[in-house]
Amino acid sequence: MTCDRLVCANCAGPVSEGRCSVCRAHRERLHRENGPFSLGSLSPTALAALLLTLIAVALLARQAAV
Repeated sequence: MTCDRLVCANCAGPVSEGRCSVCRAHRERLHRENGPFSLGSLSPTALAALLLTLIAVALLARQAAV
């Protein structure tokens, strides 16, 4: 989730602008939870591609071991 479309209940401004302390705190929490290595930030397509890549690597490793 991004804070681009969120509206603050405290100041009624966009959370992404960080107009008040509530906005800034919520924006920080969102960025902390959705770091660059968070699986929640990946799209379903990206997760499927990652899974297929891992399966392909496992199959290649199995073929190389034989």
